[in-house]
Amino acid sequence: MGGVRHGRTLGSPVAIEIQNSEWFRSDKWHAEMSPEPGATETPLTQPRPGHADLVGMQKYGFSDARDVLERASARETAARVAAGSLAKLLLSHLGVGILSHVVQMGSARVPGGTLPGMDDLARIDASEVRCADEDTARSMITEIKNAAREGDSLGGIVEAVAHGVPIGLGSHVHWDRKIDALLAQAVMSIQAVKGVEIGDGFEVAGLVGSKAHDPILWDAQNARYVREGHRSGGTEGGITTGEPLIVRAAMKPLATLNRPTLKTVDTVTKEETVSFKERTDVTAVPALGVIVETMVALVLASEAQRKFGGDSLREFVANAESFKNTLR
Repeated sequence: MGGVRHGRTLGSPVAIEIQNSEWFRSDKWHAEMSPEPGATETPLTQPRPGHADLVGMQKYGFSDARDVLERASARETAARVAAGSLAKLLLSHLGVGILSHVVQMGSARVPGGTLPGMDDLARIDASEVRCADEDTARSMITEIKNAAREGDSLGGIVEAVAHGVPIGLGSHVHWDRKIDALLAQAVMSIQAVKGVEIGDGFEVAGLVGSKAHDPILWDAQNARYVREGHRSGGTEGGITTGEPLIVRAAMKPLATLNRPTLKTVDTVTKEETVSFKERTDVTAVPALGVIVETMVALVLASEAQRKFGGDSLREFVANAESFKNTLR
């Protein structure tokens, strides 16, 4: 709706409107979420365990959980994905491509050593669960069906891989500019994410030092240093190495269940009850991957602009190419 002319950004804010179809389909929400003075006839007073409901009510002094849950909803990430698409476009001019795939759903997990490239993206998107391994995808679908039958929910792990990332993004000097730290904060900010891993972070904690690091080799043909392996996830000392950047996010099962069984307390009567059922899915893990891509793209685009600067796309790309020439 703004900031773009003839298919090119102008440098002013880009405005995008995303309509909520649920709002337009149902008069219920027009009354329930009306901005006009008044009060709802059906306040929510049974906060869900694992959601922002109760702590949000306590923090801001609300008596109705809906004042919290609607703002805490992961529908907010639609705006992140829209913004992230611009970040991806910017990064593409540096040769950077970012994809994601689901590596675990419930107990079904992709075999180790699977690192998809950009050529695999269409195949991943064609999968119902956005999994790069067909056998594991079938197991994941079985897990989803079993959970749905019980009215339960499933969590899992997604992996985002950024190919073609320039060397030198981030800093070993400033604690708040380490690329690992920026990525961890950005990805952890996504709703329901409870763990972030760069490379094989948790696995290497159980290894000896001689097995935990990526040996450095010299590629004489291309006159560059390369790492043997991806344990570090494409970063060392808070700086990108030029190898594929690997970020994993662990998502807990959704707090809203189709068959509510989680104990809670009514905030008015203080009586024990079960959490209410709101609109929900069995799992949101496949969608999480796209959101993680977005947050990785926003961090990389921000750090690339800090590193290479410039007042136009042409100058930005030229500065990046100039830096690459110094490495050669």
